[in-house]
Amino acid sequence: MTRGTEESISALSKPVPEPRKVPFFTQTAAFEESWPVLRRRLGEVLDSGVYSGGPACAELEARMADFTGARHALAVSNGTDALVLLLRAAGIGPGDDVVVPAFTFASSATSVALAGGRPVFADIDPATYGIDARSLEAVLTPRTKAVMPVHLFSQPAAMGSVLDVAARHRLQVLEDSAEGVGMRWNGVHTGLIGEGGVLSFFPTKTLGALGDAGMVLTDDDELAERAAALRNHGRPRRAPGGARSLTECAQQGELVGFNAKMDDIQAAVLLTRLARLDADIRRRAELAARYTEQLADVAGLLRLPAVDSRGASVDPVWYVYVIEAPDRDGLIRHLSAHGIETETYYPRPLHNQPCFAGHGHRVGDFPHAEAAARHTVALPLYPELTQADVDHVCAVIRSFTTGGVHS
Repeated sequence: MTRGTEESISALSKPVPEPRKVPFFTQTAAFEESWPVLRRRLGEVLDSGVYSGGPACAELEARMADFTGARHALAVSNGTDALVLLLRAAGIGPGDDVVVPAFTFASSATSVALAGGRPVFADIDPATYGIDARSLEAVLTPRTKAVMPVHLFSQPAAMGSVLDVAARHRLQVLEDSAEGVGMRWNGVHTGLIGEGGVLSFFPTKTLGALGDAGMVLTDDDELAERAAALRNHGRPRRAPGGARSLTECAQQGELVGFNAKMDDIQAAVLLTRLARLDADIRRRAELAARYTEQLADVAGLLRLPAVDSRGASVDPVWYVYVIEAPDRDGLIRHLSAHGIETETYYPRPLHNQPCFAGHGHRVGDFPHAEAAARHTVALPLYPELTQADVDHVCAVIRSFTTGGVHS
C-alpha cells in the first residue's frame, strides 16, 4: 500500500466535525450568572406565603412604572391576556371594530376577538413593519372604535401618522408593544403613546421570564382600575392595608373578569433580570451593528433592518434582527445545515389565516404584509451571543448568496 493511499484511508476514517452550533436564543449563561440573586428573591417569595399577585408583583410594577414612565404598570399572566385586558378595559366589545396590521403575531388580532370585537386588517409600512396609516384610513368602518399599532422587531411603528388618523376619526390608540420594552418614540415609552399598551415577558423577549408573564401600561386612571379589576375576577384593587377574607373577596366582583394575575415567582425572575436590562439592550445594539456591518456588502439579500424615524426621535431596541431574502426558505435550510437556528416572523399574514377566513380577504389584499411573510427571517440575537458567532452566521449567509461552500 502506498503512502498516499494510507493517508487517504486515514483521512476518510477521521470523524467529520459537527457544524458549529448557534442557537436562535439561549439565556442559560445569564441565569447562571444571576443565580445567587435569583435564589434569594425566590426564597423571599416562598417565605411571603403569597405566590400570585403578591409583594414581588407589586415591586415589579413599581420598578417597571419607573423604567417606562407609566402612571400604572399592571403585572399580568402573559402578553395575550394583557391585550385582552387592555381592550376590555378600554370598552371594546361586541359591535366594535379594531384595526390591526396584517403582519404580526396572531394574538394582536385574536385578542380583539376574545374581547368581543372584530379585528379589521390593514397593510404594513415596509420600512418599519408597523401599520401603514394610509391603509388604516382606507379600512375604517362606521364601527371602528380603535386602532392597534404593533411595534415589531426593533423599533416603534411610525406613530405620527397613526396618531393623526386616530385623532381625525376619534379612535382610541391601544398599542401592542409586547416586543417594545425600552423602545421610545419622541421620548415616550411604547405602550404609553396612545391610551395604553402592553408588554410581554415571554422568555425570548428582551426582558424575559422563565415562563409566561406580561404587563399592561397606561397613564389613564380609569382604564387602569378596570384592567386591574378584570385581571382578578372583576374585583377592584385592594387599597393598602385593606386586606379582606377570601369569602369577602368572592363577593366583591363588580365586572365579569378572569384570572390573569402574574405569579410572584415570575416577578422575582423579572426583578432579577431587570438589573441588567440596560446592559442587555446595549449589547443587543452592538450585535445588531455587527450584523449590519458584516452583511452590508452581501449581494442577494433584499434588505437589512434599519431604524426609520420619520422625523421623530426614536430609541430602538433590537429584540430580533430580521433580514429579508428572496429565497428565504432556502436560506433557512442552508443555515440549519450549518448548525444555525433561525425563526420565521411571520410565515402567513393574519388576513390569510384560517381562523379569519370569514373576513373575506384574498391573497393580494395587503401586498406589503404578504411580501414580508414570504421573505423575512430572524437571525440569532441575544446578549450571550459572541461577535464570533455573528461573524460565523454572516459567513454562512454569504456562502449561500454566492453559491459557495462554508465550513
